[in-house]
Amino acid sequence: MEKLGIVAGNGSLPRCVVEACQKQGRPFCVLALKGHADLKQLPDDIDLVEVRVGALGRALSEMKKRFVRDILFIGGVRRPSLAELRPDLRALSVFLKAGLRRLGDDGLLRAVIRQVESYGFRVIGVETVLPELLAQSGVLGKNTPSRADIKDIRRGFEAAKILGQADVGQSVIVQQGLILAVEGIEGTAALIARSAALRRKGSGSILVKVAKPQQERRVDLPTIGPETIQAAAQAGLKGIAVEAGGVLIVDFARTIEEADRAHLFVVGVDQTCLF
Repeated sequence: MEKLGIVAGNGSLPRCVVEACQKQGRPFCVLALKGHADLKQLPDDIDLVEVRVGALGRALSEMKKRFVRDILFIGGVRRPSLAELRPDLRALSVFLKAGLRRLGDDGLLRAVIRQVESYGFRVIGVETVLPELLAQSGVLGKNTPSRADIKDIRRGFEAAKILGQADVGQSVIVQQGLILAVEGIEGTAALIARSAALRRKGSGSILVKVAKPQQERRVDLPTIGPETIQAAAQAGLKGIAVEAGGVLIVDFARTIEEADRAHLFVVGVDQTCLF
């Protein structure tokens, strides 16, 4: 198997990929993004080097030095300011080609990937290492959405795709046909918490989470996990609908177990399921 370079952001997903490589016997190294990656979640005895987000030249050099062939971007990265980036010459070249006004959107991600691949690396998606992370279509737990819920899910799915096209966010909260709240830069947890004060009487609200239509799906896929379920239960949500094949579910067994315990439904949505 080709050596894998894991570019690690925050959260538990980098650890999941490391553990999968160890089980598969796949050689790997970790490029931890300084100020983003949680080093405490990663094993001590692995080949790991920290780099700044804006130090693209050094990152490529470290990968070449370690004879990496495939590169996997995994984990969250909050949108940095230009002052925080302090881009080196290679990163600055990418930013200028992408257009400074496009910093932080999918156009910039695609520009970074093109630059990385121009040096002989191959950027792969997480499903090539952990295919079970991708949400499948259908009802994923014990609880099932009602017909009214399915209508709300359809409404939320359409709204979330429009928002994603505008690069606003990837999630909405919908209830009784109304979009109660949309995700901004604050993230899904804050969206869920904010929606609690907007909840109406009657059938509960639903979190709908999708990939952006223009999303580079090898990197930056939206994610849910046990913490999402806990936040949803605390805010009084009725369920969560995610795009099948477009959203990652971290620690699937525990996530669904938490949802079943909280009497929340979790469904994967595509054109053949719930539409």
